[in-house]
Amino acid sequence: MGASESKSKHDANMHVVKKGKTIPHFITIKGLELDVVKVLLGSAAEMKSLVARCGGDDRLKHRILASVFYEPSTRTSCSFSAAMLRLGGQVVTVNDQQSSVAKGESLDDTIQTMACYCDATVLRHPEKGSAAQAAGVSTKPIINAGDGTGEHPTQAMLDLFTIESELGTLLSASAAAPLTVVLLGDLKHGRTVHSLVRLLALFAAGVKLVYVSPPTLCMPQELCEELAALHVQQSTASSLAEAIVDADVLYVTRIQKVDATHMYICMYVTHTHTRMHIHAYSH
Repeated sequence: MGASESKSKHDANMHVVKKGKTIPHFITIKGLELDVVKVLLGSAAEMKSLVARCGGDDRLKHRILASVFYEPSTRTSCSFSAAMLRLGGQVVTVNDQQSSVAKGESLDDTIQTMACYCDATVLRHPEKGSAAQAAGVSTKPIINAGDGTGEHPTQAMLDLFTIESELGTLLSASAAAPLTVVLLGDLKHGRTVHSLVRLLALFAAGVKLVYVSPPTLCMPQELCEELAALHVQQSTASSLAEAIVDADVLYVTRIQKVDATHMYICMYVTHTHTRMHIHAYSH
């Protein structure tokens, strides 16, 4: 791989600011390399053990995380706050109802303001591309906690950690014996799904993806083409009964709230033949 190709793979999560300083962000799964993912999985295992052993430590003492959420959230917002507090840091919370956002402050202005107060910002926003926009103006790292129908990379990392922790076969899976992951529900708007399949693509030789969804909510064509270019095995099943026969993992995502509707439809599916079942609630 040439230097220019290697650089381009990381551009989506890096931003060069004044004086050549590079700010590391976590905006998308695109550009992540398998070695980095393995390091993150190892760090997650260490943190899990640390919390179980003594509740945490103070390695982030005197560090401040800005939690900026433009959408309601329970699991994602609380998980970031809990992680920061368990490691001795502090959290400043901002939402669109109780900040200058309610008076018309732009996303850029909010991000630039918070960069003056914190060491990193975790952002949840309803518009696709908002995290990348924030990264373009921030002088501190931005962590994408969900940008509209775009991505949710930290949720994908947690899902991958769960799969490997429960099954222990992902890192050793091969084309001869692939890990079969069935993805069910709203695959068009589900940002957790978009990030997860890109992450699983790093294990392309050992992963098979099976899609089950209503015709109007299928996986975006451009994403399917992106995965095909990476030689990921993909197929579509007409029913859950058909797909679940050989499934190792069943990933269930709810119908997303979009402009055309104000209803959330949660899909609950269980099956005795499934070795693992994930409900993707943290959208």
